[in-house]
Amino acid sequence: MSGSPRRSAHNRPALIVLVVVATSACLALGWWQWERFDSASGTGQNLGYALQWPLFAAFAVFAYFRFVRLEQEAEETTEQPSSGRETDRATVAASADSTGRSHAGGGWKSFTERRAAKTIGPREIPAGILPERPTAARDADPVLAEYNKYLAQLNADDIGEQVRAAGLRRDTERSAG
Repeated sequence: MSGSPRRSAHNRPALIVLVVVATSACLALGWWQWERFDSASGTGQNLGYALQWPLFAAFAVFAYFRFVRLEQEAEETTEQPSSGRETDRATVAASADSTGRSHAGGGWKSFTERRAAKTIGPREIPAGILPERPTAARDADPVLAEYNKYLAQLNADDIGEQVRAAGLRRDTERSAG
């Protein structure tokens, strides 16, 4: 026997409770904003929120059902043998024309058939689509090199001055402990 039984996409009480609570809260907030809009001090902003909160509630329900459907599709694809799945994909891809109609069934392809026809692995970007990365220009500018040496000497002098002011010797070995 396996370690733990897999839960079905429909058997998720915590997720269902979360969706019910989120939907109820969004609808309650929408009702509250509607009441605020109807009051003497209500504004157009309250009306906007009153119309917006039910959309949030609808999105919570939509997201739950979308999650369930995607989880079911994932379970179905893992249950199919990999060699059979590849031949099914090849058959579906070969039987479809550019309009999205499947010649085998004569009707429109379903969402799962279109998804199965797509490749799962990462795809490589063809050469020439993305611009080339620019390379840093290396100019042998003697004035710039002289200026950089000057700045390095100023920095070294400043560090030496700070070391002397602290009472340290320049050649002192640093210890971590």
